[in-house]
Amino acid sequence: MATEAVTQAPTRRRDRLDPSVFRLPDEWIREGYYSDVYFNRTVDVLKADTRHPHVLMQVFQKNQAVVGGMDEAIAIVKLCSEDFSQLRVHALYDGDEAAPWETTMTIEGDYSLFARLETVYLGVLSRRTKVATNVRRVVEAANGKQIMFFPARHDHHLVQTGDGYAAHVSGAIGVSTDAQASWWGGRGIGTVPHGLIAAYDGDTVLAARKYAEYMEPTANLVVLVDWENDCVRTSLEVARALKDRLWGVRLDTSETMVDLSVQKLMGDFDPRGVNPQLCHLVRQALDREGFEHVKIVASGGFNVAKIERFERERVPVDAYGVGSAFFQGTYDFTADVVMVEGRPNAKAGRRYRPNPRLEPVT
Repeated sequence: MATEAVTQAPTRRRDRLDPSVFRLPDEWIREGYYSDVYFNRTVDVLKADTRHPHVLMQVFQKNQAVVGGMDEAIAIVKLCSEDFSQLRVHALYDGDEAAPWETTMTIEGDYSLFARLETVYLGVLSRRTKVATNVRRVVEAANGKQIMFFPARHDHHLVQTGDGYAAHVSGAIGVSTDAQASWWGGRGIGTVPHGLIAAYDGDTVLAARKYAEYMEPTANLVVLVDWENDCVRTSLEVARALKDRLWGVRLDTSETMVDLSVQKLMGDFDPRGVNPQLCHLVRQALDREGFEHVKIVASGGFNVAKIERFERERVPVDAYGVGSAFFQGTYDFTADVVMVEGRPNAKAGRRYRPNPRLEPVT
């Protein structure tokens, strides 16, 4: 009866990404190159002993989390198991909230067909879920304001594609590299960077003019305005030069510095970095000169707590750029065999936890 209930899970709510999207090194995964060696040896033992136990593998993690990497994990099982047609997989979707200990995926069938894949699909789920959860919490803190996903420089380039998709399904509005946007057919977004300003001898206005001249006209033009540590003056100079072509200015003052405009107000607040007072000063200056359309993007050390504070104080920020905060925390996934030949068979402390939210994978 338990098997029948699993088989009759609800109809799929939405499509999953096609396995080909992930460009997996499937031959290497299938051979166990990325697997813990003991899983490879497990398969060797089972095959040598002609033992083919029919098991139900249960996958979970122990925190309140947003699932990421599920389609990628499914792709690993589909493309790298020895015969996916002999397996039954049920799973949540990328972007689903998952409770602590909630079963997020089950794999049922001959254990020897997929035993060596455990290391790989658990690693994918752990990584992408960490990113997805952190992005969702930041998005929630921002109360509907845009979140720009800017952590590419803080990690290895090979994680960009999956991290970008995890951010996308969790509500990030923009990512900074084309690789991060590739799985859903998007493009990276960005700002006039400090490097280009330096290339034009520290002239932010000239760099912004050149950027506007040569970049695609449909892209939102956002300019970093902290080069001279005077965000108010630089914001006004850029707005005057670019007028309606300017979408926004980005405040990115170092947390070890105090902007010149804020120095006049120093008193009972921390004046360093991008703070509420600086945002108010820039907004007031832009509005006084008729640049109400110019948006303010705040970046530099932003995380859930800092965004919540800004929102609570109604700081005039239109979008937040967030980086390394998306990599915080631990969301380790575990897989356990909990049923063998249709009978409960799990290690002490673990048990089969059926989940009616799981949907069949075809």
